[in-house]
Amino acid sequence: MIQIENLTKRYGAFTAVDDITFTARAGRVTGFLGPNGAGKSTAMRMMVGLTTPTSGTATVLGRPYRSLPTPSRHVGVMLDATAQHPGRTGRETLFLAATMAGLGRPAVDAAIERVGLTTKEAGRRVGNYSLGMRQRLGLAGALIGDPRVLILDEPANGLDPAGIRWMRGLLREYAAQGGTVLLSSHLLHEVEQIAQDLVMIGRGRIVAHGAKDELLRAGGTIVDSPDRARLGAALEVAGWGPSARPEGGFVVAADAQDVARLGLTEQLLITELRSAGGGGLEDMFLQLTADDAREGVGNAA
Repeated sequence: MIQIENLTKRYGAFTAVDDITFTARAGRVTGFLGPNGAGKSTAMRMMVGLTTPTSGTATVLGRPYRSLPTPSRHVGVMLDATAQHPGRTGRETLFLAATMAGLGRPAVDAAIERVGLTTKEAGRRVGNYSLGMRQRLGLAGALIGDPRVLILDEPANGLDPAGIRWMRGLLREYAAQGGTVLLSSHLLHEVEQIAQDLVMIGRGRIVAHGAKDELLRAGGTIVDSPDRARLGAALEVAGWGPSARPEGGFVVAADAQDVARLGLTEQLLITELRSAGGGGLEDMFLQLTADDAREGVGNAA
């Protein structure tokens, strides 16, 4: 289990992570999501002792990461799969990880087999690896100590569709056996398929967290009309806090039936009316983080 309590990190006047609190539970995959620059990587670095918090705590299996005896035997970490020495072979890289965990060559062989690297690939220098192969090597290093917790940042980056499917199955099996997985990824479709819990942050603060299915059901209602200006004004007067969608229309905190009645009362032509949860994780993510996106999504909306 990973327990985050009021975790904050400031760099001078800039607050990268702002008083976040959540739990990643054993036996479940928790998706950790947010736009670029939202604070995900800083938060994960604090979890594994690479960055010192300004305030708050991050504990793994009930203890700060730095106080765990032989941490890699308890927590598998992959924050940057490209941060591997290009002059070493894959096997040499894993042998160093195994040595630090107090393990021998059998653990290296098992890790190589577990992530699907061939003997020939393991003997190649990492500088000649594709990004997908580096991801597999990084995941092998995270798994080598047979840990109870995995903290992974963009583990599917660079994997082909078959590799993504393989990784999905591996992480599902790991969680089903009682492991804790905290997974950060921009591949929202993949997160939606594998995660049971979600934590979303924007500008360093949590904007939503909880069970994935409950969050998607509570996503509100999507509504659109050719007369968007008048629709937006009517939704605002009704007190439903309309949030503009990048592709048009609004998301409101109201039932579809109530929105339909409003359209009839205001004599508005409604061209789209459905549960926001029906749009999946991507719709919910864009709605909740539109103000924090770097690509101007919020402004375009």
